[in-house]
Amino acid sequence: MTLVVLAVDDEPPALDELAYLLGNQPEVGEVHTAGDATHALRELSERRIDAIFLDINMPGLSGLELAGVLRQYAEPPQVVFVTAHDDKAVDAFDVGAVDYLLKPLREQRLEQAITRVLAGRDTAPRTSDPAVRAGATDEVIPVEMSGVTSLVRRDSISWVEAVGDYARLHSDTGAHLVRIPLSTLATRWQDHGFQRVHRSYLVALPMVTGLRATGSSTVVAVRANGASEAVELPVSRRQLRELKDLLIRDPMRQYRSDGEP
Repeated sequence: MTLVVLAVDDEPPALDELAYLLGNQPEVGEVHTAGDATHALRELSERRIDAIFLDINMPGLSGLELAGVLRQYAEPPQVVFVTAHDDKAVDAFDVGAVDYLLKPLREQRLEQAITRVLAGRDTAPRTSDPAVRAGATDEVIPVEMSGVTSLVRRDSISWVEAVGDYARLHSDTGAHLVRIPLSTLATRWQDHGFQRVHRSYLVALPMVTGLRATGSSTVVAVRANGASEAVELPVSRRQLRELKDLLIRDPMRQYRSDGEP
């Protein structure tokens, strides 16, 4: 099987050269690129990546910090650092890098790194679902505020709101707008305790405190992390029965329904 690799560098000429050289390797089947750690995490959440070729000095999360995040994954991609700085090798291997390449990159040296990636690749079957590979509670979502990249853990999110092609994550660190459609998160997180209750809302089932009928409609109460009161969100009729079934099916849940049984 050929490798699927991700090249990450904040300098476009260096990124183009790295992607070109990787594409010339016969063992490499696909090359994806990212200009910073935020986009790299987005790529990793959308597809299986066997190895990531990573610059160290980047805005936002550095390459070393990104490699530290990847170590949380149940099946992380192998990391190869590609950098102009020769003083970070010890730190690189502390975060589990399989190789450390210096710029300007030599093709023969890249071939050696590819050989190490192939030798160290886990032979166990790998799932194609990045969310599963990251573990049930380990997935992190990169968010940006005022030029600073932060990581929001999935298990800190109470509910998600659709904003056009974006989604607003409501977590214990506040509300964060991310460029991911709500439909994508609903599919990805369905097996991790999240349920679509409306075309505009996705809720974390462990944070649901009850349902309440309001005339001809129903709302679901969701406990917001750090808030003193629950937030009430509309539930569509087509989603109501499934939501009730999911809540009642869990005998450990302190479930209270003020709506119909």
